[in-house]
Amino acid sequence: MPKVTSKLQVTLPKKIADAHGIHPGDQIDFESVGDVIRIRPEGADSGAGNKAKSPAERLRLFEEATRRQRAREQSMTLNTHGESPDREWTREALYDRVRSD
Repeated sequence: MPKVTSKLQVTLPKKIADAHGIHPGDQIDFESVGDVIRIRPEGADSGAGNKAKSPAERLRLFEEATRRQRAREQSMTLNTHGESPDREWTREALYDRVRSD
């Protein structure tokens, strides 16, 4: 993870710079958006970012994001029984407790 130097400089990871076509010497814009800072190449569309992309490029990006999400979902282990092995209570026990009060 990049760190901020004493001169308030940040190194942009190469993978991200390559993905967005940013090269040494290029100017970039910083934009404060709520509780995040958005970084974009200077002159890039300040809107949602998808307006300048063709429908085919937007579809490619969507499909790529969908593949990443599916991979994350497959690596997750979900508890479908409503119980967690590290708890000493179950959902049903809580319902029974409320009903008896």
